[in-house]
Amino acid sequence: MPTPITSTVPVLASLDIAQSLDFYTRHLGFTAIAKHPDYLMVQREGAEIHFWLCTDKHIAENTSCYVRVTDADALYAEFSATDLKLEPPAVRAWGMKELYVIDPHGNLLKFGQSV
Repeated sequence: MPTPITSTVPVLASLDIAQSLDFYTRHLGFTAIAKHPDYLMVQREGAEIHFWLCTDKHIAENTSCYVRVTDADALYAEFSATDLKLEPPAVRAWGMKELYVIDPHGNLLKFGQSV
């Protein structure tokens, strides 16, 4: 019998762990669960994201993470209240309403809600 998979955790590139911590906690409402000089783990409402220290901006700028949500408009309002400049969520051809956030290092986070 196969062992069940319980979750997936994206691991994104960070050019500066302290800056990633500040951005994800101050703007996106995550909390730190572990912080090391070269590794960071944050969580919010069951979602977890890890970061590894990277010196190549090209890697971060070509990485993305998809986070399923129940209310993309509420997240847009919450994130915008922290002075992030974002485009409102939009319904995509594949049937998801998506809010896109690019972190300071270039990682793209797609927050998607089924419509």
